[in-house]
Amino acid sequence: MADVYRWRLAPDGLATRRQLRALGLRPGGQDVVAELHRPRRRRGPLVAYLYRIDCASPVRPMTPARRTALAAAMRARRTCPNCLVDVGYCIPRSLGMCVTCHDTPEGARPAFQGPAGHPPFTPEGA
Repeated sequence: MADVYRWRLAPDGLATRRQLRALGLRPGGQDVVAELHRPRRRRGPLVAYLYRIDCASPVRPMTPARRTALAAAMRARRTCPNCLVDVGYCIPRSLGMCVTCHDTPEGARPAFQGPAGHPPFTPEGA
């Protein structure tokens, strides 16, 4: 069983994943050393897992291939599947489309014409 500390009472030398990341470190396969509990009034306590800083490994550097893959994934999250426009923000999964397409009535929404020579885009189920 890991040691349990109350909020703000953990000893020096221990850090959460976020704190390790801010230091340019990662847990590096080590097990959780302790838990930090923050009490709440009506629910169970919030729990943060603590790792030893001296056993942490440095963060792996970002390679060009990983940077390209990450950029493609973020571009896909910003592209509306309905109008195929990069809207500049991550599209909410609850809506499934950009806010403009969601708020525009179905009949008033212009159909995407697609690039020259391609058939117009029609969303699934339409």
